Amino acid sequence: MARARFVYAIYIAAPAERVFRALLDGEFTRQYWGHENVSDWKPGSTWEHRKGDATGPVLLLGEVIESRPPRRLVLTWAEPADRAHRDRHSKVSFDIEPVADMVRLTVTHEDLEEGSGMHRSIANGWPRVLSSLKSLLETGRPLRTWAD
Repeated sequence: MARARFVYAIYIAAPAERVFRALLDGEFTRQYWGHENVSDWKPGSTWEHRKGDATGPVLLLGEVIESRPPRRLVLTWAEPADRAHRDRHSKVSFDIEPVADMVRLTVTHEDLEEGSGMHRSIANGWPRVLSSLKSLLETGRPLRTWAD
């Protein structure tokens, strides 16, 4: 089975600390993503991507591999049905680098099954989610990126 990799970079006029916090904080993620990411964000801890708020159904899950605020976050990424199948988990890295008066946020999603539903979903989803994050941090208004 061929493995795929997706990389997307976006420049955001905000401090690295604010961008990093926006990736983790449920109040932020609900605004630009429509979902809440739930974890204590320590390496080895689990994380869950829940529909709506922290009480909603789990849509995605994984483990925190690395957390170095405010520069890097690495997670495994899987659907709930694949919780016990570690070989089906992909990996997402968030790298935040200062560039002049802004930051470059690079998302690298790897170990995806080539052509899978997850691969197609993230190829469309990451640009929309990250554009909404950028809009929220720079203007105070997220983009509408999900269907009700």
